Amino acid sequence: MKEGTFLVVKADAETAVLRDVSDSQVHTLAENPDLEAGTVADATLEPEPPLEVAWRVMDLERTFTVEVGESEEPPTQRARETAAGQPVGELTRHERAGTGEVHVLTVPEEGTDAAVADVLADEATVERAARLGVERVEVRAEPGVVSVRYLP
Repeated sequence: MKEGTFLVVKADAETAVLRDVSDSQVHTLAENPDLEAGTVADATLEPEPPLEVAWRVMDLERTFTVEVGESEEPPTQRARETAAGQPVGELTRHERAGTGEVHVLTVPEEGTDAAVADVLADEATVERAARLGVERVEVRAEPGVVSVRYLP
């Protein structure tokens, strides 16, 4: 039996493939209990007998979607100061008051738009949000600085 938070990476009417956001282990479900690709599920899984190569959902506590989007707002003063104090290619994590965190990436100024697009499209962004227990990711940017805010 395995309890955890899972990203639904693939789903159809019959089956679904889940990835544990904590250890990246992949679990193929023998039956799909109405899960949709891209959603996150807090669930308990159990191996399906007799071969125990597929899994079934024993308890589905909740499902949710992580909203990932780009904000019109610029990075905060703290994010700009953090980026100014670290070399290009570095990432710094700051805890937020309450739930979530803020990641500050220093990128080449000409690569800012591409870095934002990468963060928005990366499945790891959703997995990280699920691991942190948040349902919203806000990306703020200005030339050379990308701030990824994981928010409740």
